[in-house]
Amino acid sequence: MSSPETRVVVVTDSTASLPAQVAEEHGVVVVPLQVVIGAEVLDEGAEGATPERVAAALKEWTPVSTSRPSPAVMLETYRRAAEDGATAIVSVHLSAEMSGTFESAHLAALEAPVPVIPVDSRQVGVATGYAALAAARAAADGATVEEAAYAARDCAERSSSLFYVDTLEYLRRGGRIGATAALLGGALAVKPLLRIEDGRVAPLERVRTSARALARLEELAVTAAEELAGGLDPDVAVHLDVAVAHLANPDRAATLAEHLQERLGERLADATVSCGELGAVLGAHVGPGMIAVCVAPRGPVPDRGPGGEPGEEPGEDHEASTA
Repeated sequence: MSSPETRVVVVTDSTASLPAQVAEEHGVVVVPLQVVIGAEVLDEGAEGATPERVAAALKEWTPVSTSRPSPAVMLETYRRAAEDGATAIVSVHLSAEMSGTFESAHLAALEAPVPVIPVDSRQVGVATGYAALAAARAAADGATVEEAAYAARDCAERSSSLFYVDTLEYLRRGGRIGATAALLGGALAVKPLLRIEDGRVAPLERVRTSARALARLEELAVTAAEELAGGLDPDVAVHLDVAVAHLANPDRAATLAEHLQERLGERLADATVSCGELGAVLGAHVGPGMIAVCVAPRGPVPDRGPGGEPGEEPGEDHEASTA
């Protein structure tokens, strides 16, 4: 447990899809990534690059790309947090396999005025957000910076991110899958179901119609929830966070959320399945029509060793970086 004078602050990035009110409630600092639409560079967020704007650009074949926050931006974020009273920071970010954001956090941590533990969630989107919230809740309960970082890693590792895309073309353009896979999917006129596996986009299943794809996505999400709940201590009250995200596909997303709500209601931490639009950065890589489901644990973190992982001794990977 942390000492009374310790204040651990959690930083994450805008791809975590945390609503502003939720981030503020938990004291999470959010650093925006950037979206380049045509020749215009915008911060991700309500005042800049929005999902609606990205979806419209993609439909019109306007060039869209994304950019990580620089190490200088991350360092300034850490400095401001320290000035506001942070004595240690956990910085939780989307998978390093798909973005350089974690690298920026790591480089900035080396020069930060307080200890910083950068965490590669090996996830994207809402799953990264849930990991950041797990760290924030742990910190609020008096956890040390190492314990809060472990809470984030543990949540991310046990989370499932599943999604459906209308086409693999947008993932191909962004280099998230190979050209051969995209061509095969288009040639067979299939609707791909994908997942995040070890920090990367991985194929899961292929079905012939969007209706079947969404029905299958529902079944896969329920199975993931049951497996996660079944692997938790039956004597400990642990619930689940479940979220549905979409890009320009609100009706189908809402229907899926309603179905999951009916089937998983008693297991939900907040009694509801959240449903909202995916952020602009991730939306730029998956394209309009995408629907995703995230299933994450909410509850006590399993016993951990002194080094941050169960049964491990302290090691370099678990130490806070500081100047």
